[in-house]
Amino acid sequence: MAHPPRVLFDNGVHKVLCFDQLVTGDGIQSNQFLIIDHDQHALLDPGGDLTYMPLSLAVSQHIPLQDLTYVFASHQDPDIIASLDKWFLHTRCKVVCSRLWARFLPHLSAGYLTARHGVSTMERMIAVPDRGQTIPLGETMIKALPAHFLHSVGNLQFFDPVSGILFSGDMGASMVDDAEPVTDFAAHVPSMEGFHRRYMAGNKACRLWANMIRTLNPSMIVPQHGRPFVGPAMIKAFLDWISQLQCGMDLLEQEDYRIP
Repeated sequence: MAHPPRVLFDNGVHKVLCFDQLVTGDGIQSNQFLIIDHDQHALLDPGGDLTYMPLSLAVSQHIPLQDLTYVFASHQDPDIIASLDKWFLHTRCKVVCSRLWARFLPHLSAGYLTARHGVSTMERMIAVPDRGQTIPLGETMIKALPAHFLHSVGNLQFFDPVSGILFSGDMGASMVDDAEPVTDFAAHVPSMEGFHRRYMAGNKACRLWANMIRTLNPSMIVPQHGRPFVGPAMIKAFLDWISQLQCGMDLLEQEDYRIP
């Protein structure tokens, strides 16, 4: 029996669900999210073939699958959007992604898959500019935020103003097997540190991003992998930590560029 999703928010007309138990075996633990507002819905970072079947079955318990409004893709990695062809084939969704990746994502979807709905692949793309934009959803909107170089060169994050949840993609990711909220930040750091030092481009991007998020004042930061940060204390601890982290290009030396 499928593990039920975590309900992150539900006020009757607006609901946020987290599917965190779908990846088993070789794949890294991964969170997928469904936002429902009235009669529209957005699926965030749905992943690839590893997650498509269990995720589509799980999502169909909550919405009419073919009526899915959007797939949001924070960046282009396989564990983010490799199942795009199946979502195009089986739903009427549009995909929201950075304009840097909009011209590449058609490589993941044959033309005939979208032709059955009478539109081309590019007509089903919403290409978000570098500064971000708002995406209407039901009677509210989702903010697509710039998060470039964290880790992708064209990286987005998504903020839901109704729930106050920031869906942060790989920022804040941890190498653990569950999505329980962080309760001891210091003890949690070792599960994040190696990943962030390698995958984030540099401290400047981390620091500028954290400054933006402090003005956003989210109630929860939920990454694509691992545990969320819930409440002001844990969110402040994470933003303070990432603001000073030396990572990516900060750590490079000539020894890293030697002919093997």
